[in-house]
Amino acid sequence: MDSATAYFIGIDIGTQGARCILADEKGNVLAGSEEPFPLSDASREEQSPEAWWNACLFTLLKLVGDVRRGIDLSAVKALSVTSTSGTVIPLDKANIPLHNALMYSDKRSEKEALCCRQTAQRFYPEGFTGFNSSCGLPKILWFAQTFPEKAARIGRWAHAADYITGRISNTWGISDFTNALKSGFDLQKEQWPAYLHEQLSLKREWFPEIVPSGTPIGTMDPVLARELGLREGIRVVAGMTDGCASQVASGAVEPGTWNTTIGTTLVVKGVTRDALNDPEDRFYSHRHPEGYWMPGGASNTGADWVGEFSKIQDLQVLDKQAAKLLPGGQLAYPLRQEGERFPFIAPHARGFSPEGLSLPAAFLANLEGVAYVERYAFELVEMLSGEKVKAVYSAGGGSSSLTWLTIRSNVLNKPVYLMKEVSGAMGAAILAASRTHFGSLGQAARSMTKVSRKILPVPELAAPYERYYSAFIRLMQEKGFMDKEKGHA
Repeated sequence: MDSATAYFIGIDIGTQGARCILADEKGNVLAGSEEPFPLSDASREEQSPEAWWNACLFTLLKLVGDVRRGIDLSAVKALSVTSTSGTVIPLDKANIPLHNALMYSDKRSEKEALCCRQTAQRFYPEGFTGFNSSCGLPKILWFAQTFPEKAARIGRWAHAADYITGRISNTWGISDFTNALKSGFDLQKEQWPAYLHEQLSLKREWFPEIVPSGTPIGTMDPVLARELGLREGIRVVAGMTDGCASQVASGAVEPGTWNTTIGTTLVVKGVTRDALNDPEDRFYSHRHPEGYWMPGGASNTGADWVGEFSKIQDLQVLDKQAAKLLPGGQLAYPLRQEGERFPFIAPHARGFSPEGLSLPAAFLANLEGVAYVERYAFELVEMLSGEKVKAVYSAGGGSSSLTWLTIRSNVLNKPVYLMKEVSGAMGAAILAASRTHFGSLGQAARSMTKVSRKILPVPELAAPYERYYSAFIRLMQEKGFMDKEKGHA
């Protein structure tokens, strides 16, 4: 490691705007800049890559301007980009977009998604087969069939992060493991399967070379470096999807470490040494830059129910009232929609809560119910992988509640770490440092992630929660949401 302080830029191109941060090798964020995109009703289907780039350039200019007087800009070593998974752009042979970006949330490719799923299951079942309209491959197929004249002019397809990386480095035709998964890349054999060309009639040259996230692929374009007032030679590394980048920012990058994000839904992502084989497709796995695997899954439960309570009572007051009732022991499952997809599959699942509870008791029961679902997810991880879940790193709006963190630590009977900075841009900065300054992603994460709070289980709570969790599983089985023999639906 260099003796002088090194700095890294992380860029996140999200659905609503661009964010850019500058972090040092110890994970201190020196500055950040954001710029929203011009959004419309159509922006869920398509967005302008040029608008992305303009917003990205604006944030970079502002970022550098903000730190110019405070740090040695010649010590900026590398940058990386993260963006949405499944968003793809058709480029011509000069790497100019032939069409707007097809967003991950664009549902026009539902018919093509079924075709991709059935074709993969028939001709390449050992690869990724869980295609839906949010994946890149169905969008590529839809575009080729819908716009044949434009398709004839395609030089290559780029994922959202690839496009910004290309604009920064003038290096094109390279993508990474995480972005390539939902475009059909085989992460086990590290190749594009033949069915893409032979059955789906998609051209081989459309698909990029794939490298591990964090691989140095070029340097910042000298013209751009001069425009920004930066030195030439800043290294640009292969990017990562936003979900995986947030996982990296959480510190969950070593085998046995997991990240739980409780937002609208509950999402778990972690690291296993070997591929996690789930015959029911509740999990899918990304490839870790160091050869490990990064399984993940998303529940339909989470924190979306909290808003209903906030209409009645201040959440901070409710949180304190609920803390006085620990452990509650009332069984609730706060599912607001019909059907569950993870960690059990039950299309007929419905949420439930005991009647007659006080507002704080009902609030507590819901907090505990989500924690039980999270524990079941981790038990499933250990069963399918044969590997232990050692620690859980937490993020999302649900992690702002100390009461919920306490419940989760004791239900899981594991330490739960609340991290200081878990943004996708921070994950990109760590990724930028992983192979340009440190020896691995693990080393970079250990140096650059910061724990703001550590919650440990205590016997007086963990013991009763063991009983309540067992009662919750029995109730879910009685309702037919989980299989009584296998423990899953």
